[in-house]
Amino acid sequence: MRLIRIVYLLSFYGRHDAAPANVTPELSTFMRKIWINQNRSDNNKFNPDVNLNVSEMIRKEGYPAETHVIMTQDGYFLTLHRIPGGNGSLPVLLQHGLFCSSVSWVILGKGKALAYLLADEGYDVWLGNFRGNTYSRTHISLSSSNSTFWDFSLNELGIYDLPAMITFITNKRSQPLHMYIGHSMGSTCFFVMATERPEIVSMVKMMISFGPTVFMKYTTSPLRYISFLKDYKIIMRFFFHEFLTSDFVKSFLKYFCDQSFGRRICSNVMFMMWGYSEQFNHTLLPVIFSHFPAGGSFDTLVQYVQGFQSNKFRQYDYGSARNLLIYNSVEPADYNLANIMIPIALFYGPGDTLDNIMGVKKLYRMLPNVVDVYEVPWRNFNHVDFIWAKDARKLVYERVLRIMRSENSNNVTSMKKCYAGN
Repeated sequence: MRLIRIVYLLSFYGRHDAAPANVTPELSTFMRKIWINQNRSDNNKFNPDVNLNVSEMIRKEGYPAETHVIMTQDGYFLTLHRIPGGNGSLPVLLQHGLFCSSVSWVILGKGKALAYLLADEGYDVWLGNFRGNTYSRTHISLSSSNSTFWDFSLNELGIYDLPAMITFITNKRSQPLHMYIGHSMGSTCFFVMATERPEIVSMVKMMISFGPTVFMKYTTSPLRYISFLKDYKIIMRFFFHEFLTSDFVKSFLKYFCDQSFGRRICSNVMFMMWGYSEQFNHTLLPVIFSHFPAGGSFDTLVQYVQGFQSNKFRQYDYGSARNLLIYNSVEPADYNLANIMIPIALFYGPGDTLDNIMGVKKLYRMLPNVVDVYEVPWRNFNHVDFIWAKDARKLVYERVLRIMRSENSNNVTSMKKCYAGN
């Protein structure tokens, strides 16, 4: 009964629009003060990034930062963060994964995070934010408290969000996007876009995929057991859109996960979902939970679950009756990966329980122009190590930079491994 009361209390305070205007901010401020005072007793532990937004984090590290707000064809306002390059710099777009944000690419800090390494190499670095996350929660006519605002899946992210970002960047720079780098859902949605909006893909020279979550049948993550949740959409929408992303819950997680007793619990929960890794820096936990989860649509998670059940990469399944109205078929259409001609590099971690190697092999066989398939040389490298690993620079990013330098000289050498017979 006590647990029920606690959950009810948390959920009540998690509803920004339902609670009185002065309640949630006060609780959030209270929790934040507790956490800050606790950590300031040890100055070596406190990380100011817990209270900074992405632009502030970038400026703190000594880089210039810009913020651009753009609108999609269906009326969502998206935020692009930018570390501008110099004259003649080549534009690069980095896109985050499920329930994450642009902070993914800067959270490791200067000299370690991919966004900063690319900026140091002279690239014009753009960091995207999908609709529904912390930085992209507005619409031309819909409030985020309206359930219709959240009525989108991977399909809409690929058809509307990425094209809006890429078109804006290429128009502003008057040149093609030199490289698109996507992590997890950022990769998935690129493949959706590449099949549904080929005219946009022609604006991109090459794509690099970290943990390409496309074929989910082979996942060993416990997330595969949540398929029943899709039958409780109304409840789960509240859970993801209001509860998990509330200031109160984030403040609580920051505090709890930085305590000695909570740190192991939080780490083990993450390892259970994405795979165990020795590469995780536990001191980043308060920073991570001040920015994650960043929000998103429950339907994006449902579409992944549908992929696990069908072992297909296809559009959102609304059920036979509605599918017939939308697709003129009782089954949703497959995304035709064979039509994607852009050069693609696939990176995967051997310890990734969410994006199993079998799924990567299947994707490799279906894509016609894979120029590199790279297994990160660390046995327990997991799904989020691509953005949080202590040695991500050595294990992943240095190879990315080599590929990009090769692309700069228009001499990308195929380094792919032959999986066809495996």
